[in-house]
Amino acid sequence: MKLVFDMNLTPNWVTWLSNRGLEAVHWESVGLRDATDVEIMGWAESESRVVVTNDLDFGQILALTHANGPSVVLIRGSKVLPSQVGDIVVGVLMKYAQELEQGALIVIDELRHRVRVLPL
Repeated sequence: MKLVFDMNLTPNWVTWLSNRGLEAVHWESVGLRDATDVEIMGWAESESRVVVTNDLDFGQILALTHANGPSVVLIRGSKVLPSQVGDIVVGVLMKYAQELEQGALIVIDELRHRVRVLPL
């Protein structure tokens, strides 16, 4: 599974996940800082990457367009650093790898997670 982290999450996620065997890039290393969410989603779709974000707009775009991808993982709450929720995020990514491969929206917070298969 290949991931791309949105600008609203720290680039530290990339190193943290690579140390756990997951491939990730941060948007600032592959695209323009002021790219729109739609541009990021288009790139992620073309590169077969899962978007990881803290931005509710990505889920809204999936819902409004009835798109089949890209998959989006939405990290919610006040704790969004890898040191705070990294183990939870990795666990969810591994548990739902097949759903993410096929197209899904996953919302993760400290206490629970929800999975919706695309299209919404």
